[in-house]
Amino acid sequence: MRNEYKIFENTKTALGNVIFLCGFSAEKNQDLAIGVVHGDEPQGEYLINRYLDEELKEGVLFIPCLNPDGKQNNTRVNSNGVDLNRNFPTKNWVKAEKDNYFGGNSPASEIETKFLINIIDKYEPKSIITLHTPYKVVNYDGPAKELAEKISEIINYPVEASIGYPTPGSFGTYAGVERHIPTITLEMDEEIAQERLYPPIKEIIDLL
Repeated sequence: MRNEYKIFENTKTALGNVIFLCGFSAEKNQDLAIGVVHGDEPQGEYLINRYLDEELKEGVLFIPCLNPDGKQNNTRVNSNGVDLNRNFPTKNWVKAEKDNYFGGNSPASEIETKFLINIIDKYEPKSIITLHTPYKVVNYDGPAKELAEKISEIINYPVEASIGYPTPGSFGTYAGVERHIPTITLEMDEEIAQERLYPPIKEIIDLL
């Protein structure tokens, strides 16, 4: 990571891994980019860390890896078996079966979820992008259609207002629908090399 970037917030997971927020400055109303919500989708951390190594971008905050325990275990869920993208305190949160989409025993029960909620409360991001795989779509929640269309032009994925299946307790619903923050869930191609994903992702972060 370039010396110009600083770590502003951090916390430890159940397995002792560190989640951190970094950027150029700790001001409010910046954009926020997040990697590895699901541990078996590690591409976002590589892409964000490469950007941090090579670029100097003001106005964007980064969480390179929200779910380091899941990444360590190569699982979608965290070390408690919770899908972080179903654990947010939304109006449609439900306690579901304990499978890969288990939203926890209660909303915002997880360290990782609490960390991200605290970041949003403290830094009030003006837009948020999370880097996922594998569906090759630009999914958006809240007032983010225009941003989604600009991202679509860069990466040549279609814009989708819905991912196509129910997502109770999702981050998009929490941040985009209920808090009215323009929120992008960028579903990238998992079948191509991370190095090939970097040029469009760099351009997208530059756009923010």
